[in-house]
Amino acid sequence: MLTPELIREAHARIESFVHRTPLIQSGSFNEAAGRHVFFKCENLQRAGAFKIRGAMNKLLSLTNEERRRGVAAFSSGNHAQAVALAARETGTRAVIAMPSDAPRMKIAATRGYGAEVVFYDRQRDDREAFARGIAERESLVLVPPYDDYLVMAGQGTCALELLEDVPHLDALVMPCGGGGLFAGASTAAKAVNAKVRCFPVEAETANDTEQSFRRGERVCIPPPPTIADGMRNQAPGALTFPILQRNAEDVLTVSDDLIVEALRFLLFRCKLLVEPTGAVGAAAALFGKLPRNIQRVGVIISGGNVDPETLARLLPATSDDHASSMLK
Repeated sequence: MLTPELIREAHARIESFVHRTPLIQSGSFNEAAGRHVFFKCENLQRAGAFKIRGAMNKLLSLTNEERRRGVAAFSSGNHAQAVALAARETGTRAVIAMPSDAPRMKIAATRGYGAEVVFYDRQRDDREAFARGIAERESLVLVPPYDDYLVMAGQGTCALELLEDVPHLDALVMPCGGGGLFAGASTAAKAVNAKVRCFPVEAETANDTEQSFRRGERVCIPPPPTIADGMRNQAPGALTFPILQRNAEDVLTVSDDLIVEALRFLLFRCKLLVEPTGAVGAAAALFGKLPRNIQRVGVIISGGNVDPETLARLLPATSDDHASSMLK
């Protein structure tokens, strides 16, 4: 089970291995959003995303014999980099299954941390089965990206830090892919303040969690085409979804266009480099997706690992005039 105690234990375990990322406010963002927004900047975390928290907690919890055997993981990028870095820090071999269309920068970074990368076809292969097959053949320990209580507990530590810095929040908002970040962060937040309202956010074309939340059961969708590569999973996690059902007030969605506009605002007005997935919570706050009576919002910026080519391709498609018109 995922408990507040498990999250507090994770925080003590990983504290010396991860950054306590800063909490940042922007006057221009607050004015545009019409509310006070506090950004927990996991884009400034080691390996560029919150994922190192869960990966490090998982690997530090393994036995010496398990670490000697090594680990396997599957990911489009941020979890891959996190497991690779955590494995390097703990002297463990890591084999990472990545989709062949993963961002090149994330592939290079994963290899740069010393992991072996094996590719699968996102349209044809079941990524978990692919990675599990590698783990079984080579006697490796599988480190899931979200469906693991130790991984979730590690992710929840960022919300513990956020609520220590800003105890009185109306709401906590964050991206939602498989649901590990939301499960951990919402559990931590509710333990600190039971009244805090928690909102996971997805891209409109990757709304497996929204559909599942509405139907009350996990829904599987076709491979989504969103620019937010960190939420291209097809269904919420089996372990994360029941936690989301308990803790989420609602599941919000934003279009790819709004994600790009938020990314642009964060880069040029707030001086924060954020990947598309990392910008979805900010997009929800900026473009009126939250209930109007919410005034103090904690937004977890989940990561900043964006390819230069992707950034160059996305930003010319927007303009200041377009952004201004969307905010009206």
